[in-house]
Amino acid sequence: MKRDATKRRPGLFHVALASLLMAVASTSRAQVQENAVAVQTSAQASTSPVVITFDEAIKRAQANEPTYAAAVAASQSAALDRSIARAGLLPNARLYSQDIYTQPNGIYSEGDAGQPSAPLPRFVANDSRPWEYFAQGIVDETLSLAGVAAVGRANAEAAMAAAEAEIAHRGLLGTVTVLFYGSLAADHKSKVAESARQEAADFTKQTDEREQAREAAHADVVKAQLLEQQRDRDLVDARLAAEKARLELGVLLFADPRTPYTLSAPQETLPLASHEEVEQAAAKNNPELKSALAALAVSNADVQAAWGALLPTVGLNVTYGIDANQFSVNGPLNPSGVRGRNLGYSTSFTVNLPVWDWLASEHKVKQSEIRRDASQIALTNTQRKLIALLDETYSEAQAARDQLASLDLSVTTAAESLRLTKLRYIGGEATVLEVVDAQTTYVAAENARADGRVRYESARAALAGLTGTM
Repeated sequence: MKRDATKRRPGLFHVALASLLMAVASTSRAQVQENAVAVQTSAQASTSPVVITFDEAIKRAQANEPTYAAAVAASQSAALDRSIARAGLLPNARLYSQDIYTQPNGIYSEGDAGQPSAPLPRFVANDSRPWEYFAQGIVDETLSLAGVAAVGRANAEAAMAAAEAEIAHRGLLGTVTVLFYGSLAADHKSKVAESARQEAADFTKQTDEREQAREAAHADVVKAQLLEQQRDRDLVDARLAAEKARLELGVLLFADPRTPYTLSAPQETLPLASHEEVEQAAAKNNPELKSALAALAVSNADVQAAWGALLPTVGLNVTYGIDANQFSVNGPLNPSGVRGRNLGYSTSFTVNLPVWDWLASEHKVKQSEIRRDASQIALTNTQRKLIALLDETYSEAQAARDQLASLDLSVTTAAESLRLTKLRYIGGEATVLEVVDAQTTYVAAENARADGRVRYESARAALAGLTGTM
């Protein structure tokens, strides 16, 4: 009995081991399947088109457009220049340490009380000992009209750089608006062209059936075939235009312009502000006007700096530390037995008064005044151009807005005309030319409505760029 039990034990062990291996294999197989499903899901998610709203397009364009990035960097750099110029008006502190050794000339001086004699240096300009130590803290301050003018100029340049960055920002908004709505219009035209091609194909089939039934002439079939061929070519062109528009917008949105994406357009058309509100906003927020004002301020600062070269410059220096033959706080004993102090301070006050430089400073003043007068003329011209451009842009936006309703009505009317013309053709009351003309009119109306939306949004973006209301 013991022998039989011993023989059965290995069988039970092998069965348990086999069951365990089967369970592990099943778990591994399930894990592999789960991983494969996860990878497939991730791949599908990565290849699915990205939905881009108008705000998202602006955000992505701001991160990818190099001209806008350069303008922002210039503005940030100008802001740092302003801080640097302000620091130039404040006292500067620094630490100074130096150890000077001069070759002895072989002659020894009489030493002080308690000190041995020391060799004299060979260089007359140096101290009376071969060794000299400097360990000092120095504070300098210089006051001049040129320094104050430098701060004013830095402030004006920072304001001008900020205005230029705002100009680049609003220009980018206008570019994104044109490309965004242009791509939407191109996609819509592609869909219209595809629908028109399908309708032309159906009309060709219809004329062929009517010819077979001896209800239409063969000329109608030929005309329908010509229309279908033209619609095929129109569809190819529309798809090509849509692809170009998508790639052009994709350059601003993605690292790879070929990245698939879909555009989500606002459902409602934004209203247009009144002319009075537009004028008030432009007077306050126009970046071109701010840039011209800042340029004039820079010219005024240059004039001030040029005059500063004709005025005195005041300097103050405070030095505290050691300038001795021993690197120590206390010096050697004097003949009276008193130990001197090496640690001390010195101050200096200087006034630099320019006297004669062969009229170079006066000529610099005249140069700066000439440039200031030119900046004043540029500012006046900018103001005149702003007035004209504001009225022109507002009139463009107003006309485009007023035409949107008319374009919608034209599409509705053209669709109804096409439907009635086709019914009249089936009833034998209209010719094939009338059907072709109705189809062409409907396609033109659809394309005109898409272009009208782009025109209005572009004009509104240009107006927002002038007023800063976007």
